[in-house]
Parts: sequence; structure tokens; C-alpha cells
Amino acid sequence: MDAVKALSACLSEVSAGRGRAGVRHALRYGPIAGVARTPRLLAIAQEILGLDAFPFRATLFEKSSSANWLVVWHQDTALPLCQHNETQGWGPWSVKEGVTYAHAPSEALSKVLALRIHLDESTALNGPLHVLPGTHKLGVLDDGAIRQLAEQISPVECEVPMGGVLAMRPLLVHGSSKSRSGERRRVLHIEFAASPQIAEGLRLQVA
Repeated sequence: MDAVKALSACLSEVSAGRGRAGVRHALRYGPIAGVARTPRLLAIAQEILGLDAFPFRATLFEKSSSANWLVVWHQDTALPLCQHNETQGWGPWSVKEGVTYAHAPSEALSKVLALRIHLDESTALNGPLHVLPGTHKLGVLDDGAIRQLAEQISPVECEVPMGGVLAMRPLLVHGSSKSRSGERRRVLHIEFAASPQIAEGLRLQVA
């Protein structure tokens, strides 16, 4: 709990690159990079991805009464890469804040795991993550398939105490509702991969 409070204090000073919903490419900040490499988190990632697992991207999500946003059902399929290298099954490509991105195939995304550190309690009232269980096994889905699954599968709300860590796969269909309270909800979303070489000719960019 002390580590969470220390990290919270550090994040309150992070202003560069902060958008309405939080901070992207957060591994550029030393304290966040340090948290991502703590033995506790690495042990979780290594148990699932293998002993070479490493953090490659971090995002701080911050929902509050002044930044209250809705996230529709989706999968996380875009990965940061060291360079643009046209490869079958990858794309479309884009550049965000100077980082090259491409939407990845399911084979590559199966080598990725996200660990979400909750800096505040996540409750049913402050817009928690909600997921469609089992959908990470269905591969990359188009918008129509995701809408159909949302009608067929009962969603699960992920209520997590302050300091709790939630693990999820990027292909798990997920979203979040707007907060119905004035409670702040901050989550540090750190992504790990089994190896920097995510596919032949493609390496992950640390962001």
C-alpha cells in the first residue's frame, strides 16, 4: 500500500503528455518504469509469458468528475514497433506521439499480457473495467462480431481494491462506463510481452 501511495504522489507531478483520459507512453517516466520492473509484477508476467517477459508499454488511465469518459466494447490490437516494416497480417499502420504502431494478428497478441495496477478503489459506481469473459480466445474480431458478442455474453464488472492488480489479455473484449460518482479512478495499465521480437522482422518499441 505504501508503494501505491508513493506512485500516486509521483503521478500527480506528471504533466507532460497528459491528456484528458490520462498519460500514454508512460514508461518514459523513471518511477513508472521502475514499478513495471518490480519483482512482484515481473513474477506474474513471467508465470504466464515465460522467463523473458518484459514491460514494453504503460498507460495511466484517470477517470474523475472532470474527466468522465465512456469506452465502448473493443479489443487492444495496436502494438508499438521500432520501425515500419510491411508484414503480412499486420496493419493498418500509424504514428502516435512519434511512436510507430500497427494492428497485430492474434498470434502476436497471444504473447502479450496487461497488468492493471489500481491506484484507487475500482467500484461499480466509478466506471470500472467491464469484460466479456472468454472472448480473448476468439482471435481478432471486427466491430460487428464484437457487437454481437456483447448481446450474447453477460458482462463482468471488475471491482478491484486500491493496490490490487488485475491481469488481462489484449484480445479480451472490454470497455467501461462513465462514472456515476465523484470518486477518482486511476489505473496504471502496464503491458508485458514474451520477447522484444514480436514477429519476424518486427521488434516492440518500449513506450
